Amino acid sequence: MLTIQQLKLPVSHTENELEKKIIKTLKIKKEELLSWSIRKQSLDARKKPDLFFVYTIDAEVKKESTVLKRVDHKIVMSTKRVPYTYLHTDNRDRLQRPVVVGSGPAGLFCAYYLARAGLSPLVIERGDDVDSRMKKVQSFWDGKALDTESNVQFGEGGAGTFSDGKLNTLVKDPAGRNLEVLRLFVECGAPDEILYVQKPHLGTDLLVTIVKNLRKKIEALGGEIRFRSALTGIHTEKGQLTGIEINHREQLSVSTLVLAVGHSARDTFSLLEKSGFSMQAKAFAVGLRIEHPQTLINQYQYGCREHETLGAAAYKLTHKAAGGRGVYSFCMCPGGYVVNASSEEGMLAVNGMSYQDRASKNANSAMIVTVTPDDYGNTGPLSGVEFQRGLERAAWRLGGGRIPLQLFGDFKENRKSTGLGQVTPCLKGDWSFANLRELLPAGISSALQEGITYFDRMIPGFSRDDAILTGVESRTSSPVRIERNAEMESSIRGVYPCGEGAGYAGGITSAAMDGLKIGEVIVKKVINFC
Repeated sequence: MLTIQQLKLPVSHTENELEKKIIKTLKIKKEELLSWSIRKQSLDARKKPDLFFVYTIDAEVKKESTVLKRVDHKIVMSTKRVPYTYLHTDNRDRLQRPVVVGSGPAGLFCAYYLARAGLSPLVIERGDDVDSRMKKVQSFWDGKALDTESNVQFGEGGAGTFSDGKLNTLVKDPAGRNLEVLRLFVECGAPDEILYVQKPHLGTDLLVTIVKNLRKKIEALGGEIRFRSALTGIHTEKGQLTGIEINHREQLSVSTLVLAVGHSARDTFSLLEKSGFSMQAKAFAVGLRIEHPQTLINQYQYGCREHETLGAAAYKLTHKAAGGRGVYSFCMCPGGYVVNASSEEGMLAVNGMSYQDRASKNANSAMIVTVTPDDYGNTGPLSGVEFQRGLERAAWRLGGGRIPLQLFGDFKENRKSTGLGQVTPCLKGDWSFANLRELLPAGISSALQEGITYFDRMIPGFSRDDAILTGVESRTSSPVRIERNAEMESSIRGVYPCGEGAGYAGGITSAAMDGLKIGEVIVKKVINFC
């Protein structure tokens, strides 16, 4: 196979024009090109409004060695993709089936791997199946009671189901897990383009379908998924897992347990601490959501207010504040919504969400500031959890149970907002005016003000007085790391911490990749044992 790099064409190009460019670059005739596919597509917007796609292409040709002799070796080279492979064992009848706690990306991909290996895993999920969960969440946004077991954080698909559905990751991937995750998403209903676009995304509406299809695959392979089934007890003997308790009443003998619990499983973290697991508080970030007109972001990125081909534009911003804290955008949602993402009574958290079409009139992003265990006010592995809870209680009180909202101009003046400007909020859930300075520690508020003001240098209008702030953004990543050794086991043998909640991932793709990794480790252990 030949790989061509740095093929550039205007974003309005046709497939035929791309093929002609491939043929010209390889210096071959059309009939010599056997097949081609896009490995990567990125946007070059340096000369806006003239915008270009830049491609990396894989091509199969007749007489590859001959073609290689006459091409520019700076952009054309011979390559070979190593496919991701699954291990399998025929000894499942001699073993207890593994149990996976949580049906987010980490849990589902781990369960899929185990099911393909023939181990018939059981997945227990505290929340509802994704269809029932969607109804519960919408009911909550419409003003009905919060279901603390099935909400934006808990239920089939995990917290990522109610997000922008971004699939990019910075995790190094020599084993090919990233491409396998994307391939499986496509097999479950995602568009083919996620295999090659620079920053792929799915959107909440599409994720619902994908999650259901992945569940069906697991079940077809012999796995079982049980909803409204919370982990409430862990039994050990001499540092070895012997069993678990489900819903405070069912006892189950288990020798292999995967903890893919998600970053908001606070009661589970408490259970693990009481059960003797080695855990530690970790740094994360907190802050507020900010909303702007999507046309403002499009103008910055594309040089025009609307772009039919490219859709809603995204941004990524970072700044180091005078006090030394990092301020940065996180989970940016082009054409998205800010949502009430609460999961505990008397507490309120927000998150960002987009649908597949990214058609909302606003862009939103978290503006967050790094916090460390030094900020938490106490010590212990759950100190970050209590720090989060303190902020969320304050947010709930400040908004009277509704999302507290403030304009940036009023945030700068430390006063409660009383009206909107030209920007109107795109929110899921009721909201009320507030002074968000009363919510955040002074150092975080000042860093946010400095960062948002600084970002105006890059995106003119970013610090406009009527930009909308909402809070609190507190669930950026897990505040806890459940320690695991080189064999991926926790301090309790037979238990495998996995994914974002355990502190080993940061997003849908990296969590799914970690799920595959844990599946590999478990199956290798089974094969060696048998």
